[in-house]
Amino acid sequence: MSLPTFKYFETSLSPSGVYEFAFNRPHIYNALSKEVYKEWLDATVWAAQDDRVKVFVLTGRGKYYCSGQEIKRPDFATEAGDQADTAKRAITKGLVTALIDFPKLLIAAVNGPAYGFAVTSLALCDVVYATPDATFTTPFMKLAFCAEACSSYTFPKIMGNTRANEMLLMGRTLSVDEMVECGFVSRTIAKDRLREETMKLAEEATNFSSAALKVTKDLVRDPERPILHQVNNNEMARLHLQVRTPESIASLNAFVDASEKRREERKAAKSKL
Repeated sequence: MSLPTFKYFETSLSPSGVYEFAFNRPHIYNALSKEVYKEWLDATVWAAQDDRVKVFVLTGRGKYYCSGQEIKRPDFATEAGDQADTAKRAITKGLVTALIDFPKLLIAAVNGPAYGFAVTSLALCDVVYATPDATFTTPFMKLAFCAEACSSYTFPKIMGNTRANEMLLMGRTLSVDEMVECGFVSRTIAKDRLREETMKLAEEATNFSSAALKVTKDLVRDPERPILHQVNNNEMARLHLQVRTPESIASLNAFVDASEKRREERKAAKSKL
């Protein structure tokens, strides 16, 4: 049986069962769109069910792990725009659900800077490795958003309240050393060794009993799965409302204005060369 193929991800499945799933939009820093979320969801659901997959490795290609959600001008005034945002939110919520329930070993190899959902979703992985240049940013307050991907629960649980609040409420970027110190990242691996070392560790894990891995993961995760699902429901309901507030709409428009201005300035600078 053939493997699923994806437009926005580079994938491979080793004979032993390591499935590598890599963000592959390096020209835009692996940014997330509705289509990217959908492929991520489809791959996660497929990998959970296919017996050929024993370990799922999530990583990125290029300089960034993932720059987070593509920011576009909000369009809630039209029915089509409002429905499109609602549909995207449903896909994102479904992806979080799939990550919460994922029954196999899920390893993240963060190969560079990570933003937004790319950071919050890491807390739902079983193990996180990262390069020395990796940084972690959740710029939700700058955009008048709110916490997502269960980060309102997982971040304080993993990092402690004050460190979590620095990220979620103050938008502070944390270094990989800080994330290792607070237990969010397992350890750092040199940039030129990250892929090789992570795949090696994943391959070693395929030698273990799949049943034993699932049972142990369930023992770790089952007590909090109902909580995580409820948190996911609450966060997505709040986010649906929050992105429609005047403050969020103004912040999004200002972000797009600034981005367009920078592009025009770069074009003008190139034309003078």
